[in-house]
Amino acid sequence: MSGLKILRIGPAASVQDMGRPGLLGQGVSQGGAADPLALAEGAALLRQDSGLAALEMGGMGGEFEATGPLRIALTGAPMTAVLEGEPLAWNASHRMEAGQRLSIGAARRGVYGYLHLGGGIATEPLLGSRAVHLMAGLGRAAEAGDLLPAGSDRNNETGLVLAAEDRFQGGELRIVESFQSGLFPEPVRARFAATVFRRGSRANRMGVEMVSDGEGFAADGQLNILSEVILPGDVQMTGDGKPFVLLRECQTTGGYPRIGTVLPCDLPKVAQAQDGAALRFCWTGLEQALEIQARFETVLKGLPAACRPLVRDPAALRDLLSYQLISGAVSAEADPFATGETA
Repeated sequence: MSGLKILRIGPAASVQDMGRPGLLGQGVSQGGAADPLALAEGAALLRQDSGLAALEMGGMGGEFEATGPLRIALTGAPMTAVLEGEPLAWNASHRMEAGQRLSIGAARRGVYGYLHLGGGIATEPLLGSRAVHLMAGLGRAAEAGDLLPAGSDRNNETGLVLAAEDRFQGGELRIVESFQSGLFPEPVRARFAATVFRRGSRANRMGVEMVSDGEGFAADGQLNILSEVILPGDVQMTGDGKPFVLLRECQTTGGYPRIGTVLPCDLPKVAQAQDGAALRFCWTGLEQALEIQARFETVLKGLPAACRPLVRDPAALRDLLSYQLISGAVSAEADPFATGETA
C-alpha cells in the first residue's frame, strides 16, 4: 500500500478532514481541520474530493518516507519543504516515488500547514470521520513510526500550483450579532469594533484568545447567564473581559456571554494568525453576511479551475532529461499550409 511513513513529526500534527457534524447532542463538536480552506485547496491541486483527510501540522512539519509512488500537495501556512534535497513549491502538487524522503520545516507565516495525499489519508474512520478530535478523545496526534496510508487514487496529475488567499497575518474579521449581543451596551460594542486586538498566547484548536490594551469588555448581568449551545465562530467574553474566538474543536456548551459570531469564511484568519498578529472585528448585517459567505462558497467551487501549471526553474531540475524538451518539429521540405486532406 502506498503511503507515507512518519520518521519525525512536530507535537501538534494530526489527521483531519471536514469533521463529524450531527453529534452536538452527544457533546461532540464537529471538529475537523482548523483551516478548511486549506483542505479545499489541496483537493483542487490533486483533483479530488475536499472531504478527504490530510495531515494538519501545527507550527512545524516533520520527515516522511514514501512506501510507494504517490501524489502529494502542500497547502495552508507556508513551510519549507524539501524532497530528496530539492526544494518544493508550497500550495502546489508534486509526485513522490517509493523510498523518497520529504522534509517539512517550521511555518514561515501562519500556524497550520497541510500535507495531502492523492486519494486522501485512509485511516480508520471513527463516528463517520477520520478527523482526530483530541478534546473528545477520538484518535490521537500523529507520532513517529505511524503510517499515513493513501486511499485509492485514480488520477496521476501533478505539477499544479494555486494562488493562496493570504490569511496568515491577521486582518479584519466580519462578525454578526447573535442571541446575546444585546447584553453588551452599544458603547461597549462600538469600542469592541474600534479596538485592535492581537492573538494571545492561549490558543489551540478549541479557540484563540484576543488581547488588547485598555479595559475589558463586559456584558450586563453576565453572572446570571445560563449555559447553552455554542458553535465555532462564537466570541465568548471571559470574566476579565477578554474575548475568545471559538474554533472547530470548541466545547458544545458555554456560560460566558457571547458578543457575536465571526463568519465561517473568516475563521481561517483566526486559526492561522501567529502570536501578536493584529486582528480587528467589523460588525456586519445578517443579509450582507449571507451574501459574503455565499461568495466564498462560490470561490471554493472555482478552486479547481484556478489551478495552473507549476513552472519550474530548469536549472534546478535534476531529472531534466526525463522531460520532452523538443516538440512541434517540422520538415524543411513540407508544405506548412498542407492540411493532409485530398480533394
